Amino acid sequence: MTAVTVQPSSYPVQFTVDYPERRLNRWTSALRIFVAIPILVVLESVSGGHFSSRSGDVVTYGAGATLFLGPLLMILFRRKYPRWWFDWNLELQRFGNRVLVFLALMDDHYPSTDEGQSVHLNYAYPDASRDLNRWLPLVKWLLAIPHFVVLVFLWAAALLAVVGAWFAIIVTGRYPRGIFAFVEGVLRWSQRVVAYAFLLVTDDYPPFSLAA
Repeated sequence: MTAVTVQPSSYPVQFTVDYPERRLNRWTSALRIFVAIPILVVLESVSGGHFSSRSGDVVTYGAGATLFLGPLLMILFRRKYPRWWFDWNLELQRFGNRVLVFLALMDDHYPSTDEGQSVHLNYAYPDASRDLNRWLPLVKWLLAIPHFVVLVFLWAAALLAVVGAWFAIIVTGRYPRGIFAFVEGVLRWSQRVVAYAFLLVTDDYPPFSLAA
C-alpha cells in the first residue's frame, strides 16, 4: 500500500467560489430556503432518490447518484477509472456545490444545471494504473475518519456563520468577506475529502486546511 501524502499547494482537487463584488438581492436571500425548493427537487432527482410506499415497496423516482462501487471495482480489478464515470461524478459534484453555494447565500444567481457560474471545481483525471493504488480504495473511508470528525464541527460553525451572513445581507446587502472565506474553505475541505474517500480520484491524502 502506498504511503499517504499531504500536498496542500498542489492538491489535485481545486475548489473556489467567486466573491460577489456587488449588493446581493435581499429578498431572495431572506427567503432562500423557499426559493431553493425547485432546484433541490431537481438535485434530488438526479441523485438517485427513492422512498418506501405503504406496502413496503421501494419506489425510485430518480436516477444517477454518485458512482462509488463501480469505480472501486474497476480500480481494484482492472486498474481503470472509466472517463465517463469520472465526468459524471465531477459534473454531479459541480451541480451539488452550486446548490450548496446558493443555500449558503454566497451567490444569488439561481443554480444552473450545467453552467459553472461562480463555483469552480476541478479534479485531475487520474491514470488509474499509474496514479492510483488498487488496494487503497478499500480503506480510504477509514483513513478519512479524522476528517469526518473535524468536518462535523466545521459544518456546525459554517451553519452559524451563514446565519450571521443572512442578517448582514438583509441589513447591508453584502456578504461579509471573512465569513465568505470561511464557508468557502469548509466547502473546499469537504469536497477534497469526498473526492479522496468516495470518488476515488486521488490517493493524495486531503490536507487539514481551509486554504486553496
